Amino acid sequence: MKLPPLRRIALFFALLALAALVAMPMYWLVVSAFKTSDEIFTPTPRWLPAGLDWHNFVEAWQSAAFGRYFINSIAVTLAILLLQLATSSLAAFALARRRFACRGIILFAVIGALIIPIQVTFLANFITLQHFGWLDSYPALVAPFAASAFGTFLLRQAFLAVPEALEDAARLDGCTGLAFLWHFLLPLSRPTVLAFTLVALVAHWNDYFWPLIVTNRDAIRTLPIGLAMFVTQEVTTDWNLLMAATLFVAAPMLVVFFFTQRYFIRSHMHAGLKR
Repeated sequence: MKLPPLRRIALFFALLALAALVAMPMYWLVVSAFKTSDEIFTPTPRWLPAGLDWHNFVEAWQSAAFGRYFINSIAVTLAILLLQLATSSLAAFALARRRFACRGIILFAVIGALIIPIQVTFLANFITLQHFGWLDSYPALVAPFAASAFGTFLLRQAFLAVPEALEDAARLDGCTGLAFLWHFLLPLSRPTVLAFTLVALVAHWNDYFWPLIVTNRDAIRTLPIGLAMFVTQEVTTDWNLLMAATLFVAAPMLVVFFFTQRYFIRSHMHAGLKR
């Protein structure tokens, strides 16, 4: 239904105001990262810095081991992501395309895991890792997140939308089991796979609580913990340096989302639709 011109104009300005409200914290973060210390606190807000002080990024980078934090975050996040994609796709394939005893119970357990807050499992995971001697190591950061109930359920729903006739045709051509998963299910469910990838990527890149519990050394810490250490080691907080350091943490995910947002939006457009 086409809206009248006045209503369209009103809707446009309402959406513009909402977008500005959402973007304002990020804008202020970026602007503050380029300001000098004297420009941070002024009687009236300064919406633009007097000049681009790139030295803030150099000083913030050298004030903490951000290079090591970056490597740790990339390694841990990619390891978790690959493990979750592998385990979730295999589990979803079994739950969606195979008939076996207790399948309903297993699916119920997966849905139950979605309901339980992940923080409830931290104590049991910590004791288990302590028993294996994995505390303060990379396995401690990766192992508890090797499987994802959310990913399993999401991919199962996507696999169910693929017609069984396609699997029957593939079976006639000799493509069965994992080959059907790799060559048909995953490509046809690409928007859902990419949406889950984005969600998992952002969640584990920004994870703070669990790495804080299981790490004690800079050699193992990830970016969110490094940012917190950067704040606590300062006697007086240099907010321009803090904003520059925060931009280190946020920038990679912003870049990833910018280049993959069309797939994320497409996954929501396909949600609930039969292919």
